[in-house]
Amino acid sequence: MSEKEQPTTMERILQEITAISRRTEGMDASISSLTLETKSMRSDIASFQSRMTGLEHRMGTLETHVATIQDRDQDLLYLQSKITDLEDRSRRDNIHLFGIPENEEGPDVQAFLSSVLPKLTSLTFDPPLESQRAHRVGPKCSDGASRPRPIIACLLRHTQTCQLLQVARNHAPFRIDKYEICITVDYSKDTNERRKAFLALRPRLRQLEMKYGLFDPARMWVTKNGVSKDFYNPRT
Repeated sequence: MSEKEQPTTMERILQEITAISRRTEGMDASISSLTLETKSMRSDIASFQSRMTGLEHRMGTLETHVATIQDRDQDLLYLQSKITDLEDRSRRDNIHLFGIPENEEGPDVQAFLSSVLPKLTSLTFDPPLESQRAHRVGPKCSDGASRPRPIIACLLRHTQTCQLLQVARNHAPFRIDKYEICITVDYSKDTNERRKAFLALRPRLRQLEMKYGLFDPARMWVTKNGVSKDFYNPRT
C-alpha cells in the first residue's frame, strides 16, 4: 500500500470508535436480553412465591381440619364410652342362663326361674326371687340336636342379682339332670367384644403358669410369683 492509501491517524481513530460502537451495541443488546430474562425470572419467582404462600395457607387449613377431626374423634370415643357405660348400667340386673333345655321352662319363664334358680345355686332368697321379665334369646331351631337358646332375665332386686352372679363365679357350672347350666352377666356388645379379647389370652396364660382373673367391665388381673399386673382393655 502506498503512503497515500494508508489511513490517516484520524481515520484509524474513527475506525476504532466505530468498532467500539458496534461492540457496545452488541453489549447493549445482550444487556437488554439479560434484563428481559431477569424480569422473566423475577416474575417466575414471584409466581412461585405466590403459589408457595397459597400452599402454606392450604397446609394451615388442612392442619386445622385434621386437629378438628382428631378432637371430634376424641369426643366420639368419649361419647361411645358414656353410652356403653350407660348401657351396661341398664343391664346390671340382667342375667344370662346358658344350657337350659328347650321347653324346660314351660309356658311361664319367670315362674320357672323363681323356682329353679334357688335349687341350682343352693341360695335362700328372702323375699322370694322375682324377675321383671324373662325370655329366650334368638329364633327357635327346628333341629332338636341344636344347642338350646339362652334365657335372659331381668331380676327385680339388684342384691339378688349380685348374690346369683357371685355364686355363679365361684361354683359354676350348675346342673339340671345331665345338662350343665351357666349363669353370666349381661354386658353390652362393646363390652363383650373387649372381654373376648382378654379371653383369647387364656391358653397362653395357662401355658406360662400365670394366674389370671377377668373383672368388670373389661379388666384382667395377671399374677405370677406374687407379682400382679392390672390390664385394662380400652375402647378403640
